[in-house]
Amino acid sequence: MIQYLKKGATEAETAAADRKVRQTVEGILEDVAQRGDAAIRDLSIRFDKWAPAQFRLTDDEIQALIRSLPEQTIEDIKFAQAQIRRFAEAQRASLQDFEIETLPGIRLGQKNIPVNSVGCYVPGGRYPMVASAHMSVVTARVAGVKRVIACTPPLNGVAPAATVAAMALGGADEIYLLGGIQAVAMMALGTETVQGVDMLVGPGNAYVAEAKRQLYGRVGIDLFAGPTETLIIADDTADVEICATDLLGQAEHGPTSPAILLTTSAKIAAGIEAEIARQLARLATADIASVAWRDHGQVILCDTDAEMLAEADRIASEHVQVMTRDPRWFLDNMTNYGALFLGKETNVAYGDKVIGTNHTLPTKKAARYTGGLWVGKFLKTCTYQQVDPAATAMIGEVCSRLCAIENFAGHQEQADLRVRRYGGKNTA
Repeated sequence: MIQYLKKGATEAETAAADRKVRQTVEGILEDVAQRGDAAIRDLSIRFDKWAPAQFRLTDDEIQALIRSLPEQTIEDIKFAQAQIRRFAEAQRASLQDFEIETLPGIRLGQKNIPVNSVGCYVPGGRYPMVASAHMSVVTARVAGVKRVIACTPPLNGVAPAATVAAMALGGADEIYLLGGIQAVAMMALGTETVQGVDMLVGPGNAYVAEAKRQLYGRVGIDLFAGPTETLIIADDTADVEICATDLLGQAEHGPTSPAILLTTSAKIAAGIEAEIARQLARLATADIASVAWRDHGQVILCDTDAEMLAEADRIASEHVQVMTRDPRWFLDNMTNYGALFLGKETNVAYGDKVIGTNHTLPTKKAARYTGGLWVGKFLKTCTYQQVDPAATAMIGEVCSRLCAIENFAGHQEQADLRVRRYGGKNTA
């Protein structure tokens, strides 16, 4: 039997907050579309109190920021990017162009073509997310994107040096010190001074996520993103301390981040609240994590692994940590998740920062139908066809009859013309 010992916010409560965000974003995007650079500057002053001579950083400014960092920081950035690049390269190698002859004289093929230009948003504020530069810029470069631009907001009027360094070392062609809706709008729509891109990627707050959603169609996007989510699957081989640590480690992302404990251990379920309270008392980000746990934390007690599996697939969480006797059983059987982290030795922070897999992942149950950001998101898998004269006469007769069934006279004539011209039976 499944017992819901602690429930989070309702869908109705979440929807009300989403409506307010949607209305704000609509007005701002319209303003940028109408006024271009002037709107970008006004919005930057309004939201970030930031009005430099130009938002794009020069090469000299970028290099100065890189030199300002400790050598260890640069080495750590390079290490993380090497892991992400290595995994992305393996993904790219798994995607092959091909051409086959399906019938004599009929050749069909597939090409994986990189998107021409991509805009990468890297969040700032309280959490300057250096790792998001690796995940977007490096992966786009491995995919073969020709032009990669990146935006990140200033931090109290100062460029976040480590984030800029990560963008530059990752291979960004243009780096802009600009944040929020205005940054996403500038990259997608373009202005008098900035050429728009074909695709937007990267995480952000609710306003950035909504801006990407509203821009989808005019440009491509990676995902419809919501607040960071984490799900812990634990049996009695786990312990309450590690469960609480890993729940709070993701709850600190924001006050609306769901953190869910799914367990067959009555001991862990009974002890999690006290352990959460103990850890919050010394956690530097407790002001955020405590609200996320209070409003969006859940504790679900199950009798069996099979029940936990069914619940996990229903929840379809962004991050799923499996701390059970046989974590790979969940790998073999789970179908709905953004990324799996198997065993007590593994944790979401590794995936977020350094291990090599991408941390831009599906939220809000999108794991039911998509995975996260990867090399393939930057590639268009396009098909082509070539038919020789004898084959076009043969295939044209079948095509003509099928077009007639659907009453597509123009389509039918395309086929019939080839049949008449290249020697097949006259169907005119």
